[in-house]
Amino acid sequence: MYEVLDDTAAQVLLTLESGDSIRQVAQYLHTPYETVRQAVNRLEDAGFVTYDDGLVVTDNNVRDAARELVAASAGVSPPSIDEAYVIPQFGDWPFAFTRIDAVYVWTQGGYQVSRDPDDYPLFLAVREEDVEAWEGFFESFSLPTAFERLPREELGGPLQIVLDPQPSLDIEYVEGYPVVPREETISYMREHYAQFQSGLAMLDRMYSDIDLDVAYRESERGQP
Repeated sequence: MYEVLDDTAAQVLLTLESGDSIRQVAQYLHTPYETVRQAVNRLEDAGFVTYDDGLVVTDNNVRDAARELVAASAGVSPPSIDEAYVIPQFGDWPFAFTRIDAVYVWTQGGYQVSRDPDDYPLFLAVREEDVEAWEGFFESFSLPTAFERLPREELGGPLQIVLDPQPSLDIEYVEGYPVVPREETISYMREHYAQFQSGLAMLDRMYSDIDLDVAYRESERGQP
């Protein structure tokens, strides 16, 4: 089993939902299509997945083994920022990127407020009923969780997961990322207008169905 389960194959097993195409899984993982296709071929040859109008995992025990492998790998080599954005996909509960990460997703990576790679929180909206499950999940990947951003000196590494519990989630998808609705993201940006004025102008240009009435010139830009 473990000869087949390299990092990519393990991530495929953890990410795919029954009926997904290879292209969808590649989008979820933000990994080149060909890399994912080769991993799927190995998994099919080993009998771990089948393809019949979409991918299906044949045995959930294999998925459990994949999670152990990926978590063990994270314990040896801490996840990078890019990997941290993918890890929540491996959980069994719904989530959506929120706050500044929702801005990043809705601008399709075009706007990223100044963030220190040595002090990098990720903001996730989750259901209240799933909070304990998410805390245990991220603990298995050596990623600390909190409900408000923790000071860097209280952390053992640069990454932290800031959970925003909600009674229920309204989730949309942008380039494979689950994210809170655009209207909610725009409201957050307006509340922090000094930081996100240029981001609002970017959204105004990107989406023809909105009119945010934002005037912005690069020469006017202040500190992010």
